[in-house]
Amino acid sequence: MFTFRHAAGSDVGLRRQTNQDSALASDRLLAVADGMGGHAGGDVASSIAINCLARMDRSLDATPMAALEQAVEAAGRGLRKNVTRSPALAGMGTTLTAILLDRRRIALAHIGDSRAYLLRSGRLHRLTTDHTMVHSLVQDGHITAEEAARHSHRSVLTRALDAISAAKPDLSMHDVQPADRYLLCSDGLSGTVPEDRLRNVLADCADPAIAVQELINAAYLQGAPDNVTCVVADVHDTQGEPRDEPQREARAGAVENLADHC
Repeated sequence: MFTFRHAAGSDVGLRRQTNQDSALASDRLLAVADGMGGHAGGDVASSIAINCLARMDRSLDATPMAALEQAVEAAGRGLRKNVTRSPALAGMGTTLTAILLDRRRIALAHIGDSRAYLLRSGRLHRLTTDHTMVHSLVQDGHITAEEAARHSHRSVLTRALDAISAAKPDLSMHDVQPADRYLLCSDGLSGTVPEDRLRNVLADCADPAIAVQELINAAYLQGAPDNVTCVVADVHDTQGEPRDEPQREARAGAVENLADHC
């Protein structure tokens, strides 16, 4: 049986007044959400998304892919319900990137520009595609990837969870190997720290908690202009080992301080 050994961390950064990111890690579920909306509830949006996933994790009664899709739909309903109750939240939304482990495979749900990476045999693989305007421009050949990294509109999303649209996440299944390491992060990390530095930290830090702190430190060395949030998790094969209590669920960011509005 495979399980995750994990850590999660979130930091407000050097230029933001509040932390609108949220993260979750358990023995089979990993998730990062980057809220948006400024004073209109980005922190509420990200915490709703994470809490809806946590509810799914506690009462999983569907296939992993269907369970993730249902949790994302529940998050959308939660956003709409809260906007109806508090119209001042109408501008809120969030990205969401989540992984659910099932035996020897993972289900991956992704919407927005947070990212999921896999470190396998020393190589870093990006598992998600940014739903941003500049990525579309790169795909269409209008600008280069290097130009996209400096583009003034690089954070403009083409898809996200909000209370208005019915945007759907990208859904995919991936095989899992023992010793695989996953990184889920907000763009406060991936948009600030080069991927070769991400790879080096993930490869050099055996303890997921140390890796999380070193990644946040790396963002600070680049000025940490945004909230910085990440989850690092290692795939561990428990077959033949004594049955231990699963590692406790970890939460980080806005979801630690806000009520469950899912």
